Amino acid sequence: MSAQRIVAGFMPLLDCAVLVAAAECGFAAQEGIDLRLLRETSWANIRDRLIVGQFQAAHLLGPMTVAATLGAGQLRVPMLAAAALGQGGNAISVSVALYAEMNTVAGGGGGEPALDPVVQGAALRHAIAERRRRGAAPPVFAAVYPFSCHMIELRYWFAACGIDPDQDVQLVVLPPPLVVDALRSGQIDGFCVGAPWSAVAVAAGAGCVVTTASHLWRQPSEKVLGMRRDWAEAQPENALALVRAVLRASEWCDEAGNHRELAALLAGPRYVGVPAELLYENLSGRMHLVPGAQATMVPDFLGFSRAAALPRAAHAVWYYRQMLRWRQCAAADGAEAAAAACFDGVLARQAAITLGWDIPATSREECLFDGQPFDAMPQTGA
Repeated sequence: MSAQRIVAGFMPLLDCAVLVAAAECGFAAQEGIDLRLLRETSWANIRDRLIVGQFQAAHLLGPMTVAATLGAGQLRVPMLAAAALGQGGNAISVSVALYAEMNTVAGGGGGEPALDPVVQGAALRHAIAERRRRGAAPPVFAAVYPFSCHMIELRYWFAACGIDPDQDVQLVVLPPPLVVDALRSGQIDGFCVGAPWSAVAVAAGAGCVVTTASHLWRQPSEKVLGMRRDWAEAQPENALALVRAVLRASEWCDEAGNHRELAALLAGPRYVGVPAELLYENLSGRMHLVPGAQATMVPDFLGFSRAAALPRAAHAVWYYRQMLRWRQCAAADGAEAAAAACFDGVLARQAAITLGWDIPATSREECLFDGQPFDAMPQTGA
């Protein structure tokens, strides 16, 4: 019996690793899936090709599944986050010039704790005020897509630190591979992007890392294995086989002993196309925060397996509530329940059980960096 061909789109980011490992290390083939990966240039392209059926699955931004399901800013097409492709991996970086301004006006940036979002947020707030006093333009920050963890994390961080994201900064959208050149040319002053692009910016002498997603939110969900819900329902055996392959690949990617091989695989031009050493450092949880500095260990920077591979409805609901907060969508009856259903985790749990995984217990004590409890369970009747 021939293998079932599935075409999946991806962006050149470190957290495409699970899909790459599934395809290149035989996990998909062992599950009867001929997994073909196509590198894309923007998240919008991936969204559109998934919607029209050119892709059966995709490396997808978690909030994108919610936005598409609700028809927020795009065609309304119900989506499913069939598995999570990792937790964390995002970082917020600023230009060397803005980093110097932050140090000058508030003593931020270089002090300890270097990645503390409260310290860095206060330093940025003072730098923005100083620019305003001089009559200079506000800083420009890029995120990779309007409906993304990156945009949510930027807005949440700004607001919690007393920075109005709609007045005190300018927010723009750029695909991940373009942010370093935009920072180097002075078109933007900072960005929130997934690994390895902050590492690339530091290595190029163009940027400095000020905080990471894992400092803002200890267990941040990030990319997912996205599918159209109608495809998953019409092809349940193939959908389950693909999720099994992804979960098996996630375990392989989390093994430290495989990180050198994984970095070399991802470094090729078909995939991420940046030096293997930068990828290896990020896979190992190490980052250079400023040009010329020694690497720093970043706890919980990026994880792929077990809890990191299982979607959580609470995350989708929180995305929806943040979209409401920032007026990216309108409240509607049933919208919160529809958002939660995107991350119902049924396929991932079914696959995990068949693989003999213990389903990790979900902590209800998760908190955001400003002390706000992460409590986003769907409301009854919402």
